[in-house]
Amino acid sequence: MEEELDLVVANAENAAGGSGLTPTIYHELISCGVDCITMGDHIYRRHEIFSVLETEARIVRPANFPAEAPGREYTLISCQTNRETVAVISLLGRVFMKPVDCPFQAADRVLSQIPPEAKSILVDFHAEATSDKQLMGRYLDGRVTAVLGTHTHVATADEQILPGGTAFQCDVGMTGPHDSILGRRIDRVTETTMTFRPTHFEVASGDVRIHGTVVDFDPADGRASNIRRIVIDDARAERLAAATRA
Repeated sequence: MEEELDLVVANAENAAGGSGLTPTIYHELISCGVDCITMGDHIYRRHEIFSVLETEARIVRPANFPAEAPGREYTLISCQTNRETVAVISLLGRVFMKPVDCPFQAADRVLSQIPPEAKSILVDFHAEATSDKQLMGRYLDGRVTAVLGTHTHVATADEQILPGGTAFQCDVGMTGPHDSILGRRIDRVTETTMTFRPTHFEVASGDVRIHGTVVDFDPADGRASNIRRIVIDDARAERLAAATRA
């Protein structure tokens, strides 16, 4: 494909009808080429995902959840081409989010457990406030390969390489329908906002796009050298598919 990706990590906490993840969708994502899945505050919305969290190595829960929470705090994934090991960590923010343990202390604890051969480390910081995300990026600068934010569904234009060699972006954006309010039908969100009458916020269907971020890094030391945003709409997806068939 166009980007020649070695490793694909996806946050899938809204994959099941806009909230949570099911075992069927988990396996579908893995079969489509996703190497590792991170989650967020909706991780336990579907109880059937518990067995996947407890048995599968390609999915992680936020490391600042209680120790008894289903799932692993981090995982080790091999890149598709060079077989280099990459550690993946998920953390949940605290500003405007549900009460959880300190993500900074959790990051320190998990980093101390990662084996030395995993020099490349990706952190998905699932948080609401950009200030929270920026602080985590600065806190982990030089100790991880990338700190990439998720949760707000809107891609930010602040991608950068921090002084210590860590790639950072407040939010990588949403893969899903962009003719929507954060992925939900505009009319349903408008009705509830204007009238206070509860409605079911169904997932929208128009203008589906893939939003993501590509990070180039040196597996020898885990330092990032480049970070860039990508957007794939229907037209670009058709061109990529045609090029693959040719």
